[in-house]
Amino acid sequence: MDNYPALIVIAPLLAALFAGLAVWIKEGLSYSIALMGLSISTFSAFKVLIRVMESGTIHYRMAGWAPPMGIEYRIDLLNAMVLLLVSSIALLNLVASYKSVTREINDRAGSFYTMYLLFVTGLLGVTATGDLFNLYVLIEITSLSSYAMIALGDRDRAPLASLNYVFIGVIGASFYLLGVGYLYLKTGSLNMIDVANILSGIHGSSTVLVAFILCMLGIWIKMALFPLHVWLPNAYTYSPVAFARVVAPLMTKVMVYVMIRLMITVFGFDYIFETLNLSDAVVWLATIAVLAGGVMALSQKNLKKMLTYIIVCEIGYMVGGAWMGNQLGMTGAVLHILNDALMTFALFLAVGNMVYKLKSVDLSDLQGLFGKMPWTMAGFVLAAFSIIGVPPTCGFFSKWYLILGAFEAGAYHFAAALVISSLICAVLFFKVFEICFFEPMSESHGHGDSHSPVTIEEAPVSMLIVSGLVSLSLIVVGMYSGTIVNTIILPFLK
Repeated sequence: MDNYPALIVIAPLLAALFAGLAVWIKEGLSYSIALMGLSISTFSAFKVLIRVMESGTIHYRMAGWAPPMGIEYRIDLLNAMVLLLVSSIALLNLVASYKSVTREINDRAGSFYTMYLLFVTGLLGVTATGDLFNLYVLIEITSLSSYAMIALGDRDRAPLASLNYVFIGVIGASFYLLGVGYLYLKTGSLNMIDVANILSGIHGSSTVLVAFILCMLGIWIKMALFPLHVWLPNAYTYSPVAFARVVAPLMTKVMVYVMIRLMITVFGFDYIFETLNLSDAVVWLATIAVLAGGVMALSQKNLKKMLTYIIVCEIGYMVGGAWMGNQLGMTGAVLHILNDALMTFALFLAVGNMVYKLKSVDLSDLQGLFGKMPWTMAGFVLAAFSIIGVPPTCGFFSKWYLILGAFEAGAYHFAAALVISSLICAVLFFKVFEICFFEPMSESHGHGDSHSPVTIEEAPVSMLIVSGLVSLSLIVVGMYSGTIVNTIILPFLK
């Protein structure tokens, strides 16, 4: 029980090592090893969340070294929730992706599973660590494995998208590392709690200001906050489906978590909202991000790319809520980390099913899809309604908290942007529904007469089961949003 915090990260890390070695013995073993590693990680994350809810924050010292000299995993209610979210999504996606990996990248499947495990290890480590430099190292583990997996995608476009991500990702990581360097220069420590205690007495320091700006800029690049989003659409669109389905819901949300962690644990609200007083400027930036993401999504002809711009829009939601400067806004931002990860995962699971059967998800290729893939489309509709914010799906409740927070802060422009973006999402998704339902299959899809009965050609059962479970979870999480807020989010914020 005492070692569950370490097992969350160590299990997929060791699994990556053995999955890589298994390639030289029997490549099929890589998948089984990956499944075992992520199962252990998910179970450990669940046990840690239960323990934190019962006994409070866990302080796990790696190798027994006490902070600030040693690296500490400090797990409270916030990152316990995110750890379970990351590990469970990674596990479910692995189950759903076996057949698509076999079809897309069968000759490099073992390498893919190894990189996949390293990617998840990085995300889990980023979430669990209480050390600023260790955070940088784990972000880079996540990024380096991302670059490799994106390059395994579309042979014409993926390598260039990956290279673009490399350039911008290195810039973001460099900004963050420079910020950490300035903090170390001023405090002599890298432990988050220790740094926070020292910073509380030197808020007027220009060195601290430079460190704050550099750290935030680096994290904003990593999370693709508009206008620093240019790497995201192509990277997510042209990567293998199995990777797109895990990177889209997790990468940006974990970076939002990192931003909130730095705001709350390291720099503190007093410094951000009183000493610097940056709330209004960042909320305006988030407002522009919300609207820009929606407008750019309107012009897309490919479903996968359209969804990537909706992600840009959703990032604006969480940044705006976190920087509102009140409890309602922060509650909405934290709840939206959970909700948006599930919504995006559900959407990309459905899109993955479409790609498996259709090969392409240009909007013109989706004609008659309600008849051909009814179960996939049912999951897609549920996820779309949640993105729009239709109750009782979970997307409604986090948006409700964000709008209440905006009104309390007097940020009426942000509240208006939330409503407008929801309308834009409604237009986008109902446009897809129209194509999939009302427009018949053309002869180019091999169905002959458009008036003949449509044959159901669904994705494999393993993909459908995961897609259905995740889509239904959007309603379950929505119905229990109050419980999540009262038992996890509000106790953490207090």
